Amino acid sequence: MTTESRSSRLRFGCLAILALLLSACSSAVDGPGGRIGKVKYYHLMPNYVPQTIDPTVVFERQHFLHGAVTKQEIIDRFGHYYTIFWKADDRSGPVTVKFEYQQERSGLSKRVQEQIVDAIGRSNVSKFQVTGPEYQKSGRVIAWRVSVLRGKEELVSQQSALWN
Repeated sequence: MTTESRSSRLRFGCLAILALLLSACSSAVDGPGGRIGKVKYYHLMPNYVPQTIDPTVVFERQHFLHGAVTKQEIIDRFGHYYTIFWKADDRSGPVTVKFEYQQERSGLSKRVQEQIVDAIGRSNVSKFQVTGPEYQKSGRVIAWRVSVLRGKEELVSQQSALWN
């Protein structure tokens, strides 16, 4: 085997490994009728102020606290914020975006939040939050699952690693 042949095989092998790693890092999930591109998560924690000079980290905390003036309003903003970026293959009728979750002090009970989306675009964003008295009473979200449904048909779903 010549040096040139070994070199091209090595390059091809490195490119194949890189492509495999990049596809494994992707958070996109495809389903039979849609796609969840990304689930963005933020936990606004009480008694925690990030010690950083990075303006983007400081901005995100300020964004979720914007408009809260009194101490109670600030306390009610603490919790979990989820932003789901999704697409549906068939945009003709309404769909339901369903967010199921478990909290640390709620035992095995699962809670549900739903949004009905009538005007489906090419790219869609749904936002859910677990804040206020619910967060104060039941604690952190420890597992979650999001699904896009049309009627009883599940178009696509994604879940956290601890969801069972």
